[in-house]
Order: sequence, then structure tokens, then C-alpha cells
Amino acid sequence: MMENGHGLPIDTSHPAVRDYLALVRLQVLTPLSLLINMATLMVCSLVMDPSIAKISKLYPASIAPSPRMIGIYIIAIYIGQIGYCVLLVVVRKPETKRALVRGVGLPLVFANWVMAGWAIAWLFQSFLASTILLGILLVLLIYANVVLLIYHAPTFERPFDIALIHAPLRAFLILPLGVLFPYSLFVTLGWTWSPGEPQHYARAQWPGFGIVLGVNLLGLAVIIFRRDIVWCVAASWICASIWTLKPKPFPVFITVMIFTFVHPLALVVSALWVRLRGTRRRGPIALPPDEEEGVTPRQGQLRGAREVDAEALWG
Repeated sequence: MMENGHGLPIDTSHPAVRDYLALVRLQVLTPLSLLINMATLMVCSLVMDPSIAKISKLYPASIAPSPRMIGIYIIAIYIGQIGYCVLLVVVRKPETKRALVRGVGLPLVFANWVMAGWAIAWLFQSFLASTILLGILLVLLIYANVVLLIYHAPTFERPFDIALIHAPLRAFLILPLGVLFPYSLFVTLGWTWSPGEPQHYARAQWPGFGIVLGVNLLGLAVIIFRRDIVWCVAASWICASIWTLKPKPFPVFITVMIFTFVHPLALVVSALWVRLRGTRRRGPIALPPDEEEGVTPRQGQLRGAREVDAEALWG
């Protein structure tokens, strides 16, 4: 029990009160965590020297992405999270409130803090710490996305939930899953080469091939069975960020190049297949029964005003 500003007791054990307090807590902590995340990455990318991008160039690897394209991707995630924070303040629908409080909740807050910690660890070239932090980030985002998918599935009846809750969380997940965690792991294991020795670019090409193939096959399955537009766009962008940074060993290059175009193609084919299958299931249009067979004496008495009774007219 606690008291409000008028001295009235409030039962904090009541589910509605708990949800309200949790929503208020998220309204404070989520924007704060996002601000910390954005400020930390901006300082580490624009103010500090060497920056995050320069350190990445010091450790080229077979799956290293283009820092510029990853930067654009992160900006898109920030824009989505800003919309999420606005939704936290203006939300009215109870279903959306439950998705925010019980679906996303604090894991997104922790994820923003962890990503800020990763930027600092990467800046100090503590690659083992950065890999561990990215692993924690991945676990937090997988948990939040699975809970959202199972208990608060996206529906077109609430388009703002899809655009401002599901889409930013899904895009945030694909970033460490598709490139940041594997690349940090490669740097930690020493599967890189010196920037002045591009002839060694084939080092660890087969582990790189296995990682990009496995991650993109997983994404392809999600795109085909769930027709996930966000995953399609994000996975294609991650693939493009990898093959645009050269040199790349041929197995890695050709794999990410192919999946850059396979993901959108699979989305279109899957959507068309579902549409055609739905049309076939509906079958031919059923014709109404004949008037003589379908009209009962009672129905005859209920004819419309414009209908003419031939017997009464001609006698």
C-alpha cells in the first residue's frame, strides 16, 4: 500500500496499478536509455580518435561490414526508437499498453545500455568485453522479440504497433545477429589480417562463409513463413554492407551478394503464394437456389412491395 498526493491509499498489488506504474517507469527509463545510447555512440564515432569506424578498419575480416552503411542502419533504429518513445507517452489502447509493458518492457532499456557499453569497450579495443556485451544484447533482444511474437502478435488492426514497436525491435535484433556479434567474435579470435596485407583477405573465409550462410538461411525462413518485411529489408541491407566493403573472399562475397536479392524475391513469392492459395480455397461462387424450390409459403407472404402477384392481378 502507498498513498497518492491526496493522502488516499493505493493498492500496489492490484494488476492495473502495477501495469500503470510499469508504464510510467518505462516512460522515464526508455527515453533516458535511448539518449545514453545515442550520446555514447555519437561521442565514440565523431569525437574520439580513433573512432569506432577507424578501429574497425584496423581489423579487416572476411565478414567485416561497411561502417558507413552500418551507421545509416543504426540511425534508422534510433528513429524507430524515438517513435517508440512517443508511443509510450500517447498510448491509449489497452492492447498496445500490454505490448509495451509486458511485451517489450525493460529488456529494451537494458539493450540500449548494453549497446552503449559495447561502444566504449570497442573504442578501448577490449574485444573480448565487446563480444560478451554483444552476446548479452543478442539475448535481450531475442527475448523481447519472442515475447512480442507469441503474446502480442502484430496485427493490421493496430498499424502503429507494427511500425513503432515490432519494427524497431526486429531491426535492432538483426544488427547484432547479422553482423556485429559475428564480426566482434572474429576480431576476438584473431581471424583478421593487417590493413597493409590485403593479400591475406582469405583468412578464415570458411568460418565466415558458414556464419553468413547460416544467419541468412534463418532470415530466409522467417521471411518465407512469416512474410516479414522488416527482416527482409534489414537482412538485405546487412548483406549489402558486407559485400560493399572489399576485399572479400569469394565464398563470403557471393553468398551475401546472392542473399541481397534472394530475400526480397522470397518475400514477393511467399506473398503471391499465400494469395493464390487463399483464392483456391474459396472455390467457385455458390449460386442461390431456384425461386420455386427455395420459396416457402411464409416467404411468399413476405415479398417486397415492388413484387407483383400475378394470380391476384389476372384472377
